[in-house]
This record gives sequence, structure tokens and C-alpha cells, in this order.
Amino acid sequence: MTPMPPLLSGLTLGLSLIVAIGPQNAFVLRQGLTRRYGLLAALVCSLADTLLMVVGVLGVGALLARSPALATLGTLAGAAFLGWYGWRSFQSARKPGTLQAGGQGAQTPGAVLATAAAFSFLNPHALLDTVVLIGGASAGLENTGRVAFLLGTILASWTWFFSLALLAGRLAPLMRSARAWQVLDVLVGLMMWGIAAGLLLGLRG
Repeated sequence: MTPMPPLLSGLTLGLSLIVAIGPQNAFVLRQGLTRRYGLLAALVCSLADTLLMVVGVLGVGALLARSPALATLGTLAGAAFLGWYGWRSFQSARKPGTLQAGGQGAQTPGAVLATAAAFSFLNPHALLDTVVLIGGASAGLENTGRVAFLLGTILASWTWFFSLALLAGRLAPLMRSARAWQVLDVLVGLMMWGIAAGLLLGLRG
């Protein structure tokens, strides 16, 4: 089994983390449904995620990579976390939830900007995913690979949020379907375990 290329690994990990039910997704979907600054909401969330991912990969990841022992530890921690995250996704699939996007949504550009920024920077789960997990997962890569990995995670964020905003009307019924989230949780769990296996294989290389 050959480890995934860094760009594809980053893209897959980014999508696996971002598509999980959360306040950012609900907010962008709501703004898209109400046709009130949906693209602005997607832009703010994407920019915020980009900033956090840069800090994670070029900050935390680069710091860990300066020491082979720390890089190995960061990679093992990342693989362990991904294993747990995958297991949690499989557990969620047993009791699937839904993403509710009802309500009026933010009414002004300023309110959209402030709300999207709050959901991005004041959400401990988002900070853990973008800075700690993504940064740790990149620790075992060389400089070129780390940049490619970062580009993959950024691409995942921008693709997902703008897809939510632009396709809100078509995606809303899917997002409200428990069965759809059940299938998605299983796929996320499989991707998480696949990436964890790739990280461990990389340590052997």
C-alpha cells in the first residue's frame, strides 16, 4: 500500500473534517438558503480556515518537523486522533443527525462577517481540527510535501463552503436527511482510517 500524495492527503483530510455537522456549515447553508450574503459567509469561513491551516501546517507542523523525534510523535498523535475520529464517525452513523439551517440568517454584511468569524475562530473544535490535527498530520512531510498538503486542505475548505453557498437550495434536502448523514459518516470514518494508515506507513518509509 503506497501512501497518498500530500496534495490528495490534505484534500481528503480537509474534506473529512469540514463536512462534519457544525456551526460553520449550518451558517453558510442558512445564508445560502435565504439568499442573503451566502457567498460572503463562504468567503469569510474559507479565509478563516485558510489562516488557521497555515498556522497549523507552517507553524505547528514545521515546528514539529525540526525534530525527528517530535515529528514522529506528532505523526503518531495525528494517526491516533484520526483513528479515534474515524471510530467516532462510525458511532455517529449508528445514530445519524441532521443539519438544520432554518431561521432568518444574518441580515447585513457586517453581521455575516462577524458571525462567520465567530463560528471560525471561537469554535474550539474548529481550532483543534485546523491547527492541531492538520498541523500534526503534516509534521512527517518535507517542505515541498508540507506545502502541497496545505494546498490540499485549503482547496477542500474553499470548495466545500462555496459549494454549500451556491448549491444551498439543492443541498438542503440532503443535509436534512438522516440517511445521507449516516452514509457520509461512514465515508468519513473510512477516509480517516485510511489517512491514519497512510501516516503510519510514512513513518516506515
